[in-house]
Amino acid sequence: MSSACRISENASFTKTSCLLVIVCAVALSGCTPWGQYWRNNMKVGPEYLRPPAPVENEWIDSQSEQVRSNADAEALWWEQFQDPILNGLVLQAYEQNLSLRDAGFRVLAARAAYNITVGGFFPQNQAAVADYGRYQFSQNVGAFNTVSSGAFSYWGTGLNLSWELDIWGKLRRNIEAAKGKYQASVEEYDAVLVNVIADVADRYTDYRVAEKQVADISRLAEIQRGSLQIARAQFEEGIKSELDVSQSKLNLANTEALIVKFEKNSRVASNALCMLLGIAAEDLHDRLGDQDIPTTPPFITAGIPADLLRRRPEVRQSERVLAAQCAEIGVAESELYPALAINGYIGVSANEIGELFESSSQIGFIAPAVNWKILNYGRLLNNIRQQDAKFQSCVAKYQDTVLRAGRESEDGIVTFIKARESARKNQEAVNAVERSAELVLIQYKEGVSDFNRVFVVQQNEVQERIKLNDSVGSVALGMIKVYRGLGSGWQLRLEKLATNGQCCKPLPSVDGVLCDDFIGKQPPAGFDAWCLWWEWMRSHKPR
Repeated sequence: MSSACRISENASFTKTSCLLVIVCAVALSGCTPWGQYWRNNMKVGPEYLRPPAPVENEWIDSQSEQVRSNADAEALWWEQFQDPILNGLVLQAYEQNLSLRDAGFRVLAARAAYNITVGGFFPQNQAAVADYGRYQFSQNVGAFNTVSSGAFSYWGTGLNLSWELDIWGKLRRNIEAAKGKYQASVEEYDAVLVNVIADVADRYTDYRVAEKQVADISRLAEIQRGSLQIARAQFEEGIKSELDVSQSKLNLANTEALIVKFEKNSRVASNALCMLLGIAAEDLHDRLGDQDIPTTPPFITAGIPADLLRRRPEVRQSERVLAAQCAEIGVAESELYPALAINGYIGVSANEIGELFESSSQIGFIAPAVNWKILNYGRLLNNIRQQDAKFQSCVAKYQDTVLRAGRESEDGIVTFIKARESARKNQEAVNAVERSAELVLIQYKEGVSDFNRVFVVQQNEVQERIKLNDSVGSVALGMIKVYRGLGSGWQLRLEKLATNGQCCKPLPSVDGVLCDDFIGKQPPAGFDAWCLWWEWMRSHKPR
């Protein structure tokens, strides 16, 4: 071998060695140390751990007899009202509510995006190609003077692909991010379901309260009409002055105005129920019938505040978004490192189609390629900083969501407790004012009392009856607020799946500090055989 050839080979070897040294040096200077990279299953970027959340050990009113913390919160809590009509409305809303359906299709979109991302782990570009051409070279072009002037055909077919290898975990981090977003969309669906059920119960209670107000005030209006007749008769007989008649008319007019007001409230609640049921507004009176305000049990089962982390969908949604954003940091960091891709082609070609599949017609090539963004002008590092800042923002939002969930639950508990106390006092007031109304009317008939006392007492009776009905309704609304705050109700879809034999009925677990506490919670039903897909996905998830 000549000395010139040896020098050329040594120069080529030196260049290759320098390139390898530079690659290793930059790889070692990245954000993720080699030890952590190996522990992270050959992925750069941080491994996600759920951050601490501010929750108390017990509720403020945990010592109250009306709050039970020794058991998990009721899942199908509305059944405690023992109202078949309400149960039917909840089921219809679950099946027909349009906001819930909208959230379900967002789950479908997130699931499709996740599937697309999983597909990116395998050869990203591949295609089967086939082509044919008929060629004739010009003899008046110098480059073709030595080529045969005859025309010829070209037949070819084959398969090409391009595959970026996931050395630094970029593709797997992308899958983690897409998975977190998909799971967050399921939690969003459950959050909508919780609110839809609570809204149905709220509006149903409003409707019953308004109907009760109309019925009670109409009954009191009849009593006032009787008082008016008495006052008019005594005026005509000259026993009393016309002032008694005027006061009686005033009382009756005010009471009838209240009836109109509560009839309007009843219709508004009915219209809201129609919206929640996914139907056009209609009068629901015939369907709902005449019934009393929903009666609550003497206590609520609230569990402990820490249960909010695994039960309330908004909390879990925020936590899944947080996990997805953590993976985005790894995706950004992987851009610092050289990406290795394999490009290749294998096929056959020939001038005659009959020779196409002979062994001598085989062609192919393989071309590894390195793509390294060396001169990035600080963009890659700043992208990592940007993704980390977004992660810290998600941490704050998650912790704020936990705080808000605790506050809403506490608000519901105190509303329930105080509303029950208020209802008891209002009932005592109604009993007293009803007796006073009976006595003062008797005294007026006998001429012992003037109508002014009748006017005041009957006016008080109407107001106290309104307060009582509002208090009784507030007890039911307080219970609804408790379970809305606790995030109960989404389990309805698991109950429906279990009833149909489609899925098991697990509850999510958050024991330990690992990030993936989503395992065991099924996606919503009614959208392309959720359970079968979920089981397949779990059995084929990337390792």
